[in-house]
Amino acid sequence: MFLEEGVTDRPDEVRGAPLRIHDQAAVVQFEYGDAWVVSARGSYDMYSITPLAEALDTAAEAHRKVVLDASGITFGDSTLLNLLILTHHKADLRVAAPTQQVRRLLEITGADTLLKVRATVAEAAAC
Repeated sequence: MFLEEGVTDRPDEVRGAPLRIHDQAAVVQFEYGDAWVVSARGSYDMYSITPLAEALDTAAEAHRKVVLDASGITFGDSTLLNLLILTHHKADLRVAAPTQQVRRLLEITGADTLLKVRATVAEAAAC
């Protein structure tokens, strides 16, 4: 593979300068009524999805109703979308308070017609 001078094949480097791909991702979990809430913060792509994927997978195995609090997700790509659809097949997944970027991702792909998207965690847990 031939690369331009100064360009590497590492995803975190472009023309020799570090590239910040995503914000620090964090996941917090808690029970809310009869639902299990997974609250995600930060940016999610193929490099940062693992903690969220593990949390949603564990939640889907242990709880019938899972709510993803998406209010803190600053970026999500097809990796996040794929995770949501896979989780939807394992459990009753609800997406609560998605940010504008996440809402747009769901709308463009039509996933908003498949997933239960609600304005708040309380509303998502109640329905």
